[in-house]
Amino acid sequence: MGEYSLGDALRKFLQQSQLKGAVQALQIEEIWEQIMGKTVARYTDKIQIHGQTLYVNTAVAALRQELLYQKENIIKRVNEALGERVIQEVVIK
Repeated sequence: MGEYSLGDALRKFLQQSQLKGAVQALQIEEIWEQIMGKTVARYTDKIQIHGQTLYVNTAVAALRQELLYQKENIIKRVNEALGERVIQEVVIK
């Protein structure tokens, strides 16, 4: 039986569990301001991941429209922040 560090064991567990999406959503929420800027972070309400789709909620119509135009950029920035290609689609609500 091989030896693992606690960090390696947790990463392996998360890779195989259904908690991975929830943990990644929390990571994104924590760094959302760094990824998208203060104004966007202030006016986005909820961020969720289901499968490979990132859902971003905002009540501000103008921001929703702007985020729709930035979908590819959002995918790129989020994947870079997570260090792997997790997100393939963005849905703005």
